[in-house]
Amino acid sequence: MTTSTIQNWHLKGVWFDACKCAIPCPCSFAQPPTYGDCSGILLWHVSEGNYGDTALDGLNVTMLGSFTGNPWEGTHTDPYAAVFIDERGDEDQRQALQLIFGGEAGGWPAEFGAMFGPEILGMEFSPIEASFEENFARWSVRVPGRAEAEVEALTGPTTSEGSLVEVHNLPGAEVGPGQPPAVWGKAVSDHADAFGFQWDRSGYSSKLIPFEWSGPDAK
Repeated sequence: MTTSTIQNWHLKGVWFDACKCAIPCPCSFAQPPTYGDCSGILLWHVSEGNYGDTALDGLNVTMLGSFTGNPWEGTHTDPYAAVFIDERGDEDQRQALQLIFGGEAGGWPAEFGAMFGPEILGMEFSPIEASFEENFARWSVRVPGRAEAEVEALTGPTTSEGSLVEVHNLPGAEVGPGQPPAVWGKAVSDHADAFGFQWDRSGYSSKLIPFEWSGPDAK
């Protein structure tokens, strides 16, 4: 599809991941993963958005991914991904989500996809259940029978009650530059069994970052 056929689009929402790195995940600081390689589940929840005249409010996209090395330095190898598109979308909405998150519609997803360069192991339309508690005390995603993660906001002995552990201006923010601070969390559960991705773990890193993107000409 040529650029001239791409519609103007805008998305606003919340992204999070849960991965195999120790807390805090070094990848977000543009450093190599804790154990040299990383795998995890990623969730993009669109609170409001559109692709041309097609509304995308409330829809979700989930990805399973893995790699070895440091993508931010371009030294990583073996990047793989599998994508789940919210089955609640109609044909136009599904196509719009595929164009945006597949990088064909420009903006930050195109930049991130070009940097990561994964081999796509599979894509399917699936039910995706995402939840976010008030003040981001907990967050979760579930693709029934395929993958799920539940996360609690990180806390500790000197954390003020009701406050969040935040990092501003991450050097390796997966949602791109200029976004709000990341909220750090700890995965209570993290499971996957789809397209060759398989793990069952808890206690590892998670971070949540609100995002706002536009395309095709703006990030």
